[in-house]
Amino acid sequence: MHRSTDRILTTHVGSLPRSQAVVDVLFARERAEADAAANASVHAPGEGEAVIAAAVAEVVRRQVTLGIDVVSDGEMSKISYATYVARRLTGFAGDTPREPGQDLVEFPGLLRKLAERGSTAKYRRPRCVGPIAVKDTGPLEADLHNLRAAVREAAPAEAFMNAASPGVVALFQPNDFYRTQDDYLTALAGALQSEYEAIVAAGMLLQIDAPDLAMGRHTMYRNQPLEEFERLAARHIEVLNHALRNVPGERVRMHVCWGNYEGPHHHDVPMERLLPIVLRAKPQALLFEAANPRHAHEWTVFKGAQIPEDKILIPGVLATTTNYIEHPQLVAERIERFAHIVGRERVIAGTDCGFGTFAGFGPVEPEIAYLKLASMVEGARIASARLWG
Repeated sequence: MHRSTDRILTTHVGSLPRSQAVVDVLFARERAEADAAANASVHAPGEGEAVIAAAVAEVVRRQVTLGIDVVSDGEMSKISYATYVARRLTGFAGDTPREPGQDLVEFPGLLRKLAERGSTAKYRRPRCVGPIAVKDTGPLEADLHNLRAAVREAAPAEAFMNAASPGVVALFQPNDFYRTQDDYLTALAGALQSEYEAIVAAGMLLQIDAPDLAMGRHTMYRNQPLEEFERLAARHIEVLNHALRNVPGERVRMHVCWGNYEGPHHHDVPMERLLPIVLRAKPQALLFEAANPRHAHEWTVFKGAQIPEDKILIPGVLATTTNYIEHPQLVAERIERFAHIVGRERVIAGTDCGFGTFAGFGPVEPEIAYLKLASMVEGARIASARLWG
């Protein structure tokens, strides 16, 4: 994994805005797969490969043109960062009623407004109804092929690919099959292990998306005491570490967030309670929210934390639920705060979350998302000039 050896590097969390053509392909696939599940004689067609491949090539090219150092495929092929696994693993079927976070439950008027203006994502969330196992490696192989081809053409400094943590899969797709939740997590880890290893073997950095470690507090585990949530989060880390046992930690980064939506977030678990737990995870780099109004102040938590010497911090310096374009000077200030804590070489500029978390949904206008990324690149240049002087 590259470090900021002579300047502050830039990256982001992974998902980027998808074109309407890509969104149409993803929802057509979902409908076809639902039909196939309901009627064995119906074959879910593998349509849209060329559309996805072209989108990956374009999104990588655009990142490099902007000056992003560590790029992704924008998660072009995924309808969401957690439910995509239903195409790849056995044991999932049906749909799950939406349960908003505790912060939104307390404000039904806001929840209604968000739904009315299309600010809530619409996609199928299947449940676990059978044994979890690898079903089809084709989608992963296609993703790796598309990203490798795009990287050869655009030549970024480095590339990463997202994969869901066992815990976030369990959060979005409830268990109706395994005797205990821990059994379910263990089965998911065993099945996801091959995906993790394949991404690294293909020469990419692996990014584990693990919102379960933060968002899980006010969603899945909202009724648990805080101490019990902390115990469960620690168990999620143990399960993840086991799934990563054959992967070098320096080839892995992990993203933790409290949910990429515009809401009160007043039930978010504080970083001071969360950080000691997530630092136990094997991935070398930690991506986290540090730009939005609920968590921007928590950079101070890192000042007194026992951060392992090998850890790289990738703080969010851009908020991903607002169309405000952060000023490069503010971006630079945010970068420098962390650089003064752990050293300039151990900080990479990132985003709070993704700009295309769910296909067809995103609070930030696509072109504004790219202007925000451009502002991050400029802010990193400003911070670099000050830090390397």
